[in-house]
Amino acid sequence: MSSEKIILGIDPGTTIMGFGIIKIVDKKMEFVLMNELILNKYDDHYLRLKKIFERTIQLIDAYHPDEIAIEAPFFGKNVQSMLKLGRAQGVAMAAGLSREVTITEYAPLKIKKAITGNGRASKEQVAQMLKSILKLKTLPKNLDATDGLAAAVCHFYNQGKINGGKNYSGWSSFVKKNEKRITKK
Repeated sequence: MSSEKIILGIDPGTTIMGFGIIKIVDKKMEFVLMNELILNKYDDHYLRLKKIFERTIQLIDAYHPDEIAIEAPFFGKNVQSMLKLGRAQGVAMAAGLSREVTITEYAPLKIKKAITGNGRASKEQVAQMLKSILKLKTLPKNLDATDGLAAAVCHFYNQGKINGGKNYSGWSSFVKKNEKRITKK
């Protein structure tokens, strides 16, 4: 009896959201899809968030992932950029949680290290390694799609070891693990 699992990886962003899907069959990875949602054509930030939510729901409904791996925002110097990135991630997470799909966050360094062995690897190095691992014929022009795919592959490599990712199985799980951050009235 073979076991099968679908993992959706997301690299959230407010100009481009990259995503990739892999299927695990009997502990072996198979490439399913990678693509990106181009958002910079929309001027309204809230419309971009709506598009992220809708596309994530479409992917969940079409591919029925068992789990979602999402890249966590990194700490940068521009607070406004971090806020927008956090909103993009939150909207993608909300879409997954609304469909009761387990979500795990991974730091960018952890994803790069899982794929290349080097947490400081470039986007190009990550993309080339994924091309080799998954026997991809070509790589996309924008590497946001490979970043989303890398999150899914990182999650596969870290199955059962959530020591570097935060795992949520639904709204109640999210609230329970973030009680100190939530104020009750």
